[in-house]
Amino acid sequence: QVQFVESGGGLVQPGGSLRLSCKAPRMIFSTFSPLDIGWYRQAPGKQRELVASIMAGGGVNYVDSVKGRFAISKNNSRKTVWLQMNSLNSEDTAVYYCNDLRTPRSWGQGTQVTVSS
Repeated sequence: QVQFVESGGGLVQPGGSLRLSCKAPRMIFSTFSPLDIGWYRQAPGKQRELVASIMAGGGVNYVDSVKGRFAISKNNSRKTVWLQMNSLNSEDTAVYYCNDLRTPRSWGQGTQVTVSS
């Protein structure tokens, strides 16, 4: 069963911003709050890559290509993780997914982000 639902993608011009949401509607608070969550992306013809992660304790990590442009945040009471993406460029075009960083669950459908003029 898919545990995470991604949304917020779309078509944006280079230099633009998007905010992605990752919700866990089937999880209860006590299951969600201890999770380390990752945002991943998969571009056409490429492998899925981890771009940002947030630990249960609040620590965050980013792949070098998005450092300074993306910000990940988590609200346990809302069972939601966000990915704020700024200064988008064509290389950010991909389907974005979220998942449990330590024990990945079934992948959701993701949300498409297309950066194009």
